[in-house]
Amino acid sequence: MNTKESESQETNNSGVSRRGFFLKVGVALNALAASLIAVPLIGYVFSSFTRKGPYQSWISLGPVVDFPEKHTRLAKYRNPFTRPWDGATGDIPCWVRRVAGEEFQVFAINCTHLGCPVRWFQDSRLFMCPCHGGVYYEDGSHAAGPPPRGLYQYEYKVENGVLWVRGGQLPTLSEPV
Repeated sequence: MNTKESESQETNNSGVSRRGFFLKVGVALNALAASLIAVPLIGYVFSSFTRKGPYQSWISLGPVVDFPEKHTRLAKYRNPFTRPWDGATGDIPCWVRRVAGEEFQVFAINCTHLGCPVRWFQDSRLFMCPCHGGVYYEDGSHAAGPPPRGLYQYEYKVENGVLWVRGGQLPTLSEPV
């Protein structure tokens, strides 16, 4: 049997060979798979250009009178960018220290070493991390242990006797000291 006879047996009435048909199907399936992978990747890469709206907002922590001078208190605020299914994880705790008058320090509750929640000890006037022994002075500066820096501080403002904190951004080590 010569090659012309075998080619004529493989072709159907429209003149397309079986090999050509499967080649086209294979190319089409590969193009479909590539587009299914590429579309989400391209969307991820360009998503930072399409985001709209502020990612931080001012949130009330309560009246200034709730925070006595020379004391540090635990406060909570609701993350302004939560979803209904976030539940209690949308509540962000922070330490509020009233220095004097309308001067405050608002600290993130997380240790700068590995993010464990620090505790305030009023008698020793220290923040201590239970995970790896990180210790911070009452002004949030590093005192001892493995943390690379002092506690993170949030921006705050006082308006009409109410303390506001700028929420919506989690602090990282890239933040200035």
